[in-house]
Amino acid sequence: MKLIDLSGIWNCTQKGTNKTIPIRIPGDNYTALLEAEIIPHPYEGLNELDVQWVGKEDWIFSRSFNVGKDILSEKEIFLHIDSLDTIIDIKINNIAIESSDNMFIRTRCDITKFLIEGENEIKIFFASAEKIAKERAKNLPYEIPHTLRPVYSEHRNLVRKVQCHSGWDWGPCIMVTGIYGRIYIGAHSKGRIDYVYTNMKLEDQENNWKITVTIEMQSPIQTESKIRVEMRELDIFESTKIILKEGKNKVIINLLIENPELWWPSGYGKQHLYDLTVTTPDDTLSKQIGFRQLEVVTEDDDIGRSMIFRVNGRDIFCKGANWIPIDALPSLQSPDRYEKLLSDAIDANMNMIRVWGGGQYELELFYKLCDEKGILIWQDFMFACSLYPADRKFLTSVEKEISHQVKRLKDHPCIAIWCGDNENVGALNWFAVSMLNRERYLNDYIKLNKTISNVVKRLDPDRKWWPSSPCAGEDDYSDNWHDDSKGDMHYWSVWHEGKPFEAYYEVTPRFCSEFGFQSFPSLETVKTYASKDQWDVTSAVMEHHQKNINGNEIITKTIEHYFKKPGQFEEFLYLSQVNQVYAIKTAVEYWRSKRPTCMGVLYWQLNDLWPVASWSSIEYTGKWKLLHYAAKKFYQPIHIVAFSKDNYSTVEIWGINDTIESWEGILELYFIDFSGQILDNQQLSIKLNSEGAIHLKTFNVEKDIPFNRENGFLYLSAKVSSLIIENTFFFTQPKQSKLQPANITFEIDTTSSSRFLIRIITDKPAFFVALDFSDIQGTFSENCFTLIPDQIKKIFFYPESDCRLTPTEAQKLLKLFYLRPN
Repeated sequence: MKLIDLSGIWNCTQKGTNKTIPIRIPGDNYTALLEAEIIPHPYEGLNELDVQWVGKEDWIFSRSFNVGKDILSEKEIFLHIDSLDTIIDIKINNIAIESSDNMFIRTRCDITKFLIEGENEIKIFFASAEKIAKERAKNLPYEIPHTLRPVYSEHRNLVRKVQCHSGWDWGPCIMVTGIYGRIYIGAHSKGRIDYVYTNMKLEDQENNWKITVTIEMQSPIQTESKIRVEMRELDIFESTKIILKEGKNKVIINLLIENPELWWPSGYGKQHLYDLTVTTPDDTLSKQIGFRQLEVVTEDDDIGRSMIFRVNGRDIFCKGANWIPIDALPSLQSPDRYEKLLSDAIDANMNMIRVWGGGQYELELFYKLCDEKGILIWQDFMFACSLYPADRKFLTSVEKEISHQVKRLKDHPCIAIWCGDNENVGALNWFAVSMLNRERYLNDYIKLNKTISNVVKRLDPDRKWWPSSPCAGEDDYSDNWHDDSKGDMHYWSVWHEGKPFEAYYEVTPRFCSEFGFQSFPSLETVKTYASKDQWDVTSAVMEHHQKNINGNEIITKTIEHYFKKPGQFEEFLYLSQVNQVYAIKTAVEYWRSKRPTCMGVLYWQLNDLWPVASWSSIEYTGKWKLLHYAAKKFYQPIHIVAFSKDNYSTVEIWGINDTIESWEGILELYFIDFSGQILDNQQLSIKLNSEGAIHLKTFNVEKDIPFNRENGFLYLSAKVSSLIIENTFFFTQPKQSKLQPANITFEIDTTSSSRFLIRIITDKPAFFVALDFSDIQGTFSENCFTLIPDQIKKIFFYPESDCRLTPTEAQKLLKLFYLRPN
């Protein structure tokens, strides 16, 4: 295959003007305008409002390229573009060659007749997706409603574009236009490879596998072709000669693989991957595949219907978070950020991420990294929180989209489930028009959902199809926001309905794929969008960077319900993150104790796509919130938890073990008053059976604790093999506890520029202790912890890049927060 790479610097022109600026492709127009200093940064202050005009305009991207005789001598020349966002017409040398209105479909079109030797020009005309959506809305036979946001682009459900580009309750409205992924011209004479995908089947108990390799090819002529499939590590080399017809061809080659190494999710085994390469006379395509049996068990039982992910015969307790696009500006979605975010997920003991349906089918790099790291993927199709058209034109476009994406992604062993959409079943009950005409909108929903499922089941019959999230299964329209008995659940009664954190004890989801609570980012991140005069949660900028209606009010009221009112602004930010930890920890630890009834917990959300108050555990800047440090603990494979479901009358202690081995150890239970005196110490010999949760002890608070409930706490410390597991439990709400001021001192060893050692000691118990290095990016080995008097706590800090400081300099930069008594 001969190639002309079309990435690099193009021209970007606002249609109807002579204003042309350079744009880096792959990339988007907002970033180009920002780099040309034509618009202010949309993430700063209120600037989002000042750049809305960009999405209302049409744009033209253009460049010239040279074509030589060697290219023109081939029988077919084609244009390849991974993604065009969104409503486009393409011209080469002023001749129209292609149109598209779906950014999720790859463009591959024959341009053989349109090229000349020497200089050629390509122009891509981008119509405003916002304007097109409004035009389509006017021509609808009946309204098709969608959710509204504080700043939003109307009718985003009528265009096949990243839905959250239009604004969400954690994201800005930035209706970008762009070219993403690979863009090139290819030339060949004996056939190009369009897709390679496989179906795998375990043949016997000896771990022998049959692979069916499907190769889709396009040939400009009828010709004989030799196709070779190889997996060198397994010493597999298969060749076949076929006659390719002119046009589309499908070639199937079967392989028998003897006893390969299996692929496992993180924490359960290694992630062994094998290279698969297909070679033809004019083209080569390589990918990595992994061998694993993956079932999603949804069986009726005495409770309702289970939802269990089973890999290679083992039931996996799925632990993780929801994923949104990593930046609202696609040009800033860089490989190093993908690597860091996914590594951060692994560091927090996660084994699953849900790619949410209002975002994007992710880059190949994302799935490759998940394969390598052992992160299971719950993959939504890109439909979210709306009703959608069901006319033939729209459904035909969707069919092409789903076909392309399934063929592109299905060989990734990380992908565990295909899910039709996010919350579209629930959306039937969100709008007055759909509630009044439920049958009409339900029929439209079924048409769209069946269109998606038919393609998935045809192309990938061995992977689980799940109609929607949340839902109870096919043709079951149960209220999975409130019914916890079957399928996956989105439990939002705490945040959206104002229930207390203790409401998490009222449900036991079979699989909770969404729940969450907001916090503010750290001061370092706030500084990136708010000047000091705006450091107040009621300021214009702070409210603008809160996209959930009443979000700041909910955070504030909940902090005051559980904690004493904070003083300074930075303390408020800190307490908002403690509050978030308190909420999510309550849910996760309880639901993990309910294994095997509950077999999965994915909180909303892992990441942010701009600096904002949100449900994320990692800030836009990449800094870990306290929630992410807490997740590292509450998601650890072996854990000890304590909770009270009856308003602190009794306290239950449970042990959790997700590993395949049983473990024995010693659990120390320390009853400590807030002056630091140990009033009682109980020791339990414990055995944690493999892959289970076990009740260890129950305390009657009135009878069994040696102090009034507001005067002390329970400190749990378990030694299991080489592991030390610690946890803390209050016998009442933190604000009602009679905490005492702590004198916390620390010293820092900066001998190593890549790892600082911090030694911390306190004279009184200190809770939710948080460390923060001002303006130094990095992570701590532990954060948001309890300090026990006269015990030296050792914490390591790992700067993202070498950082040479003296101990005195480091001492000045280190900030320490804890739950103060006043």
